[in-house]
Amino acid sequence: MPIANEILMFFRSQKKTAQDVSLNEPIDTDKDGNALSLMDVIATDDTILDDLDLSMRAQRMKQYILEALTPRERTIIELRYGLSGQIPLTQRDVAKRLGISRSYVSRIETKSLAQLKKKFDLEDSVARRRRK
Repeated sequence: MPIANEILMFFRSQKKTAQDVSLNEPIDTDKDGNALSLMDVIATDDTILDDLDLSMRAQRMKQYILEALTPRERTIIELRYGLSGQIPLTQRDVAKRLGISRSYVSRIETKSLAQLKKKFDLEDSVARRRRK
């Protein structure tokens, strides 16, 4: 009778883990006949999370540009960095286009980038505090 109980206990323990899946368990074979595990299928070197984070930050930056900058500052930043789908321009080219000096473009650009960085850093610190 003790052997029968041991066998029944073994089957019961196997039943509990019947739904468990190992990432290293073979699930298929590749075209060369090599075993493929679940880990092989789901493990990729994609940068999905990094790409998503970058996309979200770019969206936030676009919003900050609209909210925090004057129309002139916005124009200079858009022209300098090609944000409207155009080729980025030099400070000299932006100055010619707007009829102002290159040094004035530089001052506006520097001030605008500092404003955007400050707003971005502030929002990041607020988000970090919320997560804690």
